[in-house]
Amino acid sequence: MKNLLSLFFLWIYLGVSSQNKDKTVYVNYIDEEITVDAILNEASWSKAQPATNFFNYFPSDTVQALRQTEIKMMFDDKNLYVGIKVHAKSNDFITPSLRRDFRAGGSDNITLLFDTFNDGSNAIIFGSNPHGVKREMLLSGGGSELRGFNGAWDTKWVGESKIHENYYILEWKIPLSAFKYREGETKWRFNSYHFDTQDNERNTWVNIPQNQFIFSLAYMGDMIFEKPLGKSKSPISIIPYVNGIVGKDYENNTTLSDFKFGGDAKMTIGNSMNLDVTINPDFSQVEVDQQVTNLTRFEVGLPERRQFFIENSDLFGDFGNDRDANPFFSRRIGIAKDINGNSIENNILAGVRLSGKISNNLRIGVLNMQTDEDVANEIPTVNNSVISIQQKVFSRSSLSLLFINKQATKEYGFLKNEDKFNRVLGIDYRLASKDNTWSGKYFFNKSFSPNVTTNDYSAGATTEYNTRNYNIRMSGVFVADNFRSDLGFIRRTDIFKISPKIERTFWPTNSKKLQKHSFSVTPIFIWRPELNFENSDHLIISRWEASYKNNAQLSVEMRNRFTHLYDSFDPTGTSNAVPLPANTDYHYTSFEARYRSDGRKAFSYSLRPSFGSFFNGEKYSLNANLTYRIRPKFTGSLQINYDEINLPKPYPSASIWLIGPKIDLTFNKSLFWSTFIQYSNQRNNFSVNTRLQWRFAPLSDLYIVYNDNYYTDIFSPRFRTLNLKFTYWLNI
Repeated sequence: MKNLLSLFFLWIYLGVSSQNKDKTVYVNYIDEEITVDAILNEASWSKAQPATNFFNYFPSDTVQALRQTEIKMMFDDKNLYVGIKVHAKSNDFITPSLRRDFRAGGSDNITLLFDTFNDGSNAIIFGSNPHGVKREMLLSGGGSELRGFNGAWDTKWVGESKIHENYYILEWKIPLSAFKYREGETKWRFNSYHFDTQDNERNTWVNIPQNQFIFSLAYMGDMIFEKPLGKSKSPISIIPYVNGIVGKDYENNTTLSDFKFGGDAKMTIGNSMNLDVTINPDFSQVEVDQQVTNLTRFEVGLPERRQFFIENSDLFGDFGNDRDANPFFSRRIGIAKDINGNSIENNILAGVRLSGKISNNLRIGVLNMQTDEDVANEIPTVNNSVISIQQKVFSRSSLSLLFINKQATKEYGFLKNEDKFNRVLGIDYRLASKDNTWSGKYFFNKSFSPNVTTNDYSAGATTEYNTRNYNIRMSGVFVADNFRSDLGFIRRTDIFKISPKIERTFWPTNSKKLQKHSFSVTPIFIWRPELNFENSDHLIISRWEASYKNNAQLSVEMRNRFTHLYDSFDPTGTSNAVPLPANTDYHYTSFEARYRSDGRKAFSYSLRPSFGSFFNGEKYSLNANLTYRIRPKFTGSLQINYDEINLPKPYPSASIWLIGPKIDLTFNKSLFWSTFIQYSNQRNNFSVNTRLQWRFAPLSDLYIVYNDNYYTDIFSPRFRTLNLKFTYWLNI
């Protein structure tokens, strides 16, 4: 018995030790023609050595995967070939949808990450589920943040799948032109993660500790090419579109009718630089934004969904502080204020973007876009330019420079002197240690505007220490009173803010249900430098969080707030209401719980009830998201946000509703129909967006988009439009 125990512990030690060593997979060069049919019967496949010995990431990170995956890779002068065998308990796989670019959570799938410049900062991602539904994405920021994912990126590649009794086979052919790399390269960094719903496991080829994200680029092996990669012969992609629009504006009693055409062009300069050109771009097919209930005094930032701004977007948008002082926010382009101060669409005439790698350690980005004039709304024609340079330093850190220029290109009688131009110069240092235990962000931005010479900068510093048991963050940001970035997202100026955090995580070893739980405290304090550093706000968040082995999550938190109102404010947004008075202090405390169920189930949900004091009154809220799937073709979801605000008289009270049902039908891998209905009594808006998409050729689509919009108080129509849009992706 003693000898058996010794052998058992020796086996565990050797298994763990082997995972801690650098893992390598060899990629053979072939001249045999490969048929992509998910059979893998060509002779070359039998000679390829697989990447296997996957390690468990969830629910544990100390044992090997229960069911292993084998990944083989080969290449020729034009393509990378990937053959994957994924073992499973049975063929009862979960596939929520047949739509491309699916989310990995709650379904069976496998994803491959390629760090083609070996920098640990950026990767190209390809993935598939057992039914052969594909996804491709870009990952930036070293895989240290969820927002580093960019799923709107598209490229042409071929993939097939076959499901067997207790495994499935995937076979891919990815053009080398889809990657960016240096000519003559012989090694890329590589990793893969696999979601197994039947055994409730998430596995990775290279062992990743659970305190890091499963897609962390700090933990990767090597893929070694049998011979140096040649120069990629990337095609020039031309993507024209035509769009017919009809509709009616009921507010102004006018008929809408338009026919638009334009398009994009993409080409690769060398092996590593992308040149993108757009003329008269149209984004009518882009999914509508999900509305939010805003009970704050500040603007809400919504994510970028337009394809032109996506690739290498981190080169432009990852400067400064994303919440308080982001100098470039691409959604500012194509939006302007009308004569009444309302945000309206501002046509983009044309744009060009050059981005990518000059060398393994140096990236550049250049963006230039010209927007149209709208004299009736006193909107000038404007040139929007951004230049960024990023130099890798040490193992995974980087130093970046940024220049932004927004400038009117014509003289107008209505144009104020202070609006003629706005410029920002910035520098960022991003810290990322080799194993991502230490990370950080340090920045300084200086703005230049007419007649402004002082207090026109922002700066910040964040350092984070992340281990298995502790996460400690020190963070601060300063935004001077006159700092201005017209192409940025600046919630407010004249603030000095600190937001440290300490979190302790526990990993129960004997619990049958609990996977981990943690306690954290996050104090956030804001002072006003121009007012002798008067404390304007503070928020102390005390939270307990738990993750369960069945994929459910639960958290409970207490929020202690202090707010000094410098201006009168009505948090309910009620028309003609008496606002809370300026120059008043409020101390209030609230409690919140969050629960998210197992996303593998046909019916899943999340609930977030909260209650407590709110300024000088009380607030009760319930946020719920309900999802029901008939796999793989139907998904129905319902978003419900309810806020009951009770303030003492004469201040307003309100019941605020935001309801958003959504239906998504994926008839097959090429035909999709989605309908999104949103009702918000805070915005006095009821809207319907329904979109039929037919992907008749790779990355080529026919869209039929119907929009209907109503006032909710008298339920009268505001506008109604019907779009018929055709796009075609042509490689020459």
